[in-house]
Amino acid sequence: MGYALRLKLASFSAGAAVASAFGLYFMHHDYILVHQSMSQQINEEYKALDRHVSSLENSKREVTKQVETSDKT
Repeated sequence: MGYALRLKLASFSAGAAVASAFGLYFMHHDYILVHQSMSQQINEEYKALDRHVSSLENSKREVTKQVETSDKT
């Protein structure tokens, strides 16, 4: 009886260890996918913000030029 109980306990422990390893693997894989997705979204937002700032800077330069030309006349 003791041998069978130890064998069942060892089998259960081995199964639990394998299930934990697979669970950790899948969680790590999901983490990598989420990280890549968030990085892509952040890069897209950064590029959009950079375009907006560049547009504002160009507008500012144009207004400054107009003010300078109007002051000269």
